[in-house]
Amino acid sequence: MREILIADDHPLFRDALKRAVLQALPGAVLHEVDSVAALHAEIEAHAEIELLLLDLHMPGASGFSALVHTRAQHPGLPIIVVSAHEEAQVIRRAIAHGASGYIPKSASVETIVEAVRKVLGGDLWVPMAVRGGGVPLKPAEADVAAQVAQLTPQQFRVLNMIAEGLLNKQIAYELGVSEATVKAHMTAIMRKLGVSNRTQVALLASHLAVDADALAGGDAMLATDPH
Repeated sequence: MREILIADDHPLFRDALKRAVLQALPGAVLHEVDSVAALHAEIEAHAEIELLLLDLHMPGASGFSALVHTRAQHPGLPIIVVSAHEEAQVIRRAIAHGASGYIPKSASVETIVEAVRKVLGGDLWVPMAVRGGGVPLKPAEADVAAQVAQLTPQQFRVLNMIAEGLLNKQIAYELGVSEATVKAHMTAIMRKLGVSNRTQVALLASHLAVDADALAGGDAMLATDPH
């Protein structure tokens, strides 16, 4: 029996994805989470999960950071990014960061069904409008992705909270740990990222943002139904 994990913080869209996945894989066991913290815990608890459908914008994620980190932590797990972003540049960057597929949220049920079946069959799936070639990541973005991939799950959570502008005291409260523990995580994060302060940490994390150059103009939006 196939086991699929759906990671999206919008209940209505999770329900739509669940219906589409069950149409593609009748009888599949579906798991669902609404945050990156829950995502890692669910994957660890269910080693049988064969596919992850991942929303780029969930609590605990910033741009492509959750994709990059999950890909590093679970290299054998295929990931289909599911996002409201339909710009070709965003899709190509997701594939370059290791996604096995990309489904715009405007896609029809039939398109989602096809994507799920293709990726589980070992193929890459992207909307028709962006097929025919990938794009290399900018060197700075590739370097940051490699550095983020080295972080532990807890360090990754701290990184994203720093990117959101939270102070050490707030991070400690959110994680249920002491400020001394947060400072220890900060030291490890800065060492792995090769920087010396939290401002530089946040700046590096911004290289994995979606909006910055994806929406800068120059990439046409896909049609409502990309297939």
